[in-house]
Amino acid sequence: MKVDIWSEITCPWCGLGSHRLDRAVQRFEHGDEVEVVHHSFPLSDRYPVGSVITVREATLRNYGLAGARLKAATGKVEAMAEEEGLSPYRVLENEVGNTRLAHEFLAHASAEGKNRLAWDTIFRAYFGAARPIFGLDELLDLADEIGLEREETRRVLTDGRFRQHVQDELEAGQRLGATGAPFIVVDGRYGVPGAQDSDTLLGILRQAWDETHPTLLVAGDDAPVCGPDGCAVPADHAAHA
Repeated sequence: MKVDIWSEITCPWCGLGSHRLDRAVQRFEHGDEVEVVHHSFPLSDRYPVGSVITVREATLRNYGLAGARLKAATGKVEAMAEEEGLSPYRVLENEVGNTRLAHEFLAHASAEGKNRLAWDTIFRAYFGAARPIFGLDELLDLADEIGLEREETRRVLTDGRFRQHVQDELEAGQRLGATGAPFIVVDGRYGVPGAQDSDTLLGILRQAWDETHPTLLVAGDDAPVCGPDGCAVPADHAAHA
């Protein structure tokens, strides 16, 4: 079963939502048969390329939040993350900027078979350590950490090789109903907006699985059956032949 998740790197609910999805898959009885694939949903085009501002400045500018109200809003998600094993999880004391290049880096990593590793690493760097992830040199350091060839990664990002791919992923998510991030699609049939808790996600995984995998009812061990080698003759039939 495949689970697709669309995220913005600097969205605190996306980092938490990714973690909750991981926990749900770990608890799922068939978790070893679930493939989780991350996709880009960039929401940072309001920020100019090459510059960053603090979360405090951004929330004041974009939402009018400051002071105690801002601390309460960001503190809530930080506390929720800590309760679920994500600590530290730095939201308020962080920076934001244009993430398009970072999404291109993630697309390159995905093409090299490192989708899950790259997304986990960039969320951990950004929210766990408040590391900047917006510039080329910063992304090349991440490339080193996950085993991507540094100079090839430089060429890919400089050439904009995955620029259209990132836009295509954004538009694919929107066609499926995403108006924001995170957004999850389970088994190509269930769209789940927002950072749902792991219990809710586990229930959706089970429902999707049950609808495509019939329950096997066992009435006894001696029912006749045909297999790859043919049909076995029942013992009582062979005795009377």
